[in-house]
Amino acid sequence: MSAILRLPDGPLTLSGAGAEWATPGAPFTSRVAYAAAHVVADPAAENVPGAPPAVDWDATLAFRRHLWAHGFGVAEAMDTAQRGMGLDYPAARELIRRSAREAAAVGGTIVAGVATDQLPPGPATLDEIRKAYGEQLADVQEAGAVPVLMCSRHLAAAARTAQDYLDVYGQLIDDSDQPVVLHWLGPAFDPLLAGYWGAGEQGRAADTVAELIAAHPGKVDGIKLSLLDEDFEVAMRRRLPAGVRLYTGDDFNYPVLIRGDEQGHSQALLGIFAAIAPPAAAALRALDAGDPEAYDRILAPTVTLSRHLFETPTWYYKTGIVFLSWLAGHQDHFTMVGGVQSGRSPRHLAQLLRLADAAGLLPDADLAAHRARAWLTTAGVAQP
Repeated sequence: MSAILRLPDGPLTLSGAGAEWATPGAPFTSRVAYAAAHVVADPAAENVPGAPPAVDWDATLAFRRHLWAHGFGVAEAMDTAQRGMGLDYPAARELIRRSAREAAAVGGTIVAGVATDQLPPGPATLDEIRKAYGEQLADVQEAGAVPVLMCSRHLAAAARTAQDYLDVYGQLIDDSDQPVVLHWLGPAFDPLLAGYWGAGEQGRAADTVAELIAAHPGKVDGIKLSLLDEDFEVAMRRRLPAGVRLYTGDDFNYPVLIRGDEQGHSQALLGIFAAIAPPAAAALRALDAGDPEAYDRILAPTVTLSRHLFETPTWYYKTGIVFLSWLAGHQDHFTMVGGVQSGRSPRHLAQLLRLADAAGLLPDADLAAHRARAWLTTAGVAQP
């Protein structure tokens, strides 16, 4: 079968270079790394905008086994899984339960998102927000996952001061039966989260986060920072108390942040790691072996891809994640809950295909070419 394609900007012959990556292995020793995973939609269901999500549970859990097998932990029911963009809370709760059971069965690690998305859109009181967060916290703890306290659109709209955030999060941390992971998601990922932590200026917001962590010693495992600001993340990392981790969610600058410097390094909780798991695992194992040059070399082409995948409007990066999953053979279709497969243009996805081949993300060139050729034909790009 030919691996030659015609893209909107010219021909491409897929290399199949992804077959070179090491086989799956044990978890990493020098870094903690979670991959935030997407859900696989049921292609035969009514997964259209506004419809309840229909999930292919077998394919969804198979993808998580792929991540665990490569040494990653799974960050479950995060924004990567389309929370707030098609995946409603009943489906998210079922996802957490099923994934946590699978993690226990295979010995994988798992953290899971706690939010307020069971509330209807629109205004909510702080008491309603506390209750909604508490319900989800109880669900995650009952499932056996580590809670990730996600940013809440409802809280962003209702809070009037930094103290409102401290009160709501402080109660959740006190109620948790284990250390939690905080999550600071910037407006590039969700514009409705602008001004989170009660301040429009990041430095003042960081002061509130630092105050929250200091008030709960031993109860905060770490904080996931998704602000796409390398310098700010390094500064935040350096002010955290001993034992509190900084999990990078920076899909633009993750190699240098994870590698770190003489004063420390970031751990990882990244959406891009779900898309680049085999080479990312090889890079992290190179770091484990004390070979930062190999680490840098392996990850370099993935950064170009990631910056393209997460370009504005950033919240549609999920479309590219699923497109790559389909081309790499992890699922049999390019359908998403909420119809979000339409969130990126054919030209954007065609460039993503070029970058994926250059980064070694397509282990079966013939399969990827066959699928890409069919998709390009439907997009109006005639194939040879």
